[in-house]
Amino acid sequence: MEVPVGPGSRVLLHPLSRRADGSEWIVGRRETRVFVALPAQGVAALDLLEQGVSVASAQARLHARTGEEPDIADFVRDLMALGFVAEVDGRTVPSAPVRPASLPRLRARHVAFLLHPLLPWVPVALLLAAVAVLVARPGLTPTYRDLLWSPYGTLVVAGGLIAGWSIVLVHELAHLAVARAAGVPGRIGFGTRLQFLVMQTDISGIELAPRRHRLTAYLAGIGVNLSLASLAVLLLALTSPGTTAHRVLAATVLWALLPLTFQLMVFMRTDVYFVLQDLTGCRDLYGDGLAYARHLAGRLMRKRRADEDPSRGLPAHERRAVRLYSVVLVVGTVVCLAGFAAFTIPAEVRLLGGARHRLDSADSLLDVSDAVLTLAAFAAVHIVWLVVRWRTIGARRSTGRRRNSSHA
Repeated sequence: MEVPVGPGSRVLLHPLSRRADGSEWIVGRRETRVFVALPAQGVAALDLLEQGVSVASAQARLHARTGEEPDIADFVRDLMALGFVAEVDGRTVPSAPVRPASLPRLRARHVAFLLHPLLPWVPVALLLAAVAVLVARPGLTPTYRDLLWSPYGTLVVAGGLIAGWSIVLVHELAHLAVARAAGVPGRIGFGTRLQFLVMQTDISGIELAPRRHRLTAYLAGIGVNLSLASLAVLLLALTSPGTTAHRVLAATVLWALLPLTFQLMVFMRTDVYFVLQDLTGCRDLYGDGLAYARHLAGRLMRKRRADEDPSRGLPAHERRAVRLYSVVLVVGTVVCLAGFAAFTIPAEVRLLGGARHRLDSADSLLDVSDAVLTLAAFAAVHIVWLVVRWRTIGARRSTGRRRNSSHA
């Protein structure tokens, strides 16, 4: 039931955090990870409401200061929809439940060292050392053959899955730990990026931290991958070629580096995308770029007019970045989906066809087991993708234009 808001209403707000960002302010609740950009007048209204001033009084005071007469009652309703309001006239305002953070016992003091200004130089130093080793001993450079580190296919596949997902988990834990050091709760979960099923960390709220801390949080996962790969290269130089340890270390280098190609796909919300968004000063580079691309498509189909350009309301520096990014977004998405259609889908069809053939003409229990496990694994992966995708779409609809920082 909606709590009414009238001229005499007084509002109790939840504890809100804020940070100046140019001519606007980023405001939000850390525990719910919901943040919005407000103009200075909106922050002035928040200050008055936090002081216990009535809606009508706050409106009158702002009118006296600015000469404008904002609709404070409507503003309060917007705050209620965001979950920023705890009570109106003593009546509790219902809001979405607070999502628990991952690893709640991990405190900021435990990981404060991750924000030390010298720490980002550690992966740089390791990378330079690894490059020096490979220049001195080029024969140590891993190739795709090193992924086949065992003559047993089952060990190769199982080892690759375990090592690969372990590295992904450590990558996400790095985002979480740095964000926690900056006072951001953070939550690890699954998400989708186009056709990809990914593990991701929601560190929404890092926008309130200083830029150095934000960039450290965005790049923490990449730093971990580079550090693991570099350490594996250094250990390669200490092991004898042909040994199991040497082969596993060579494979580890590739397991750590290959995921970084995904992070370079800035037409999706990847780590490098968030760095790009921060450096360009854009509020929602992906969302605004997508809206502008849709506008251009509408104009080509004569369904939209030039004066309906959604980027017109953006500051000049954001407008230029958004328009350029929209090209990257469209081209990158088309190429990625084309590769999926040209390679992944045919491979999956062949895989399913082979499993069905083995099931129809099975000569042994091993053939039946192999076919059943293949079909079950295929179905499980795609069901998980569909479920995660459905939940992701629902979450984006509920959050609307609120800022979100989920890193894959």
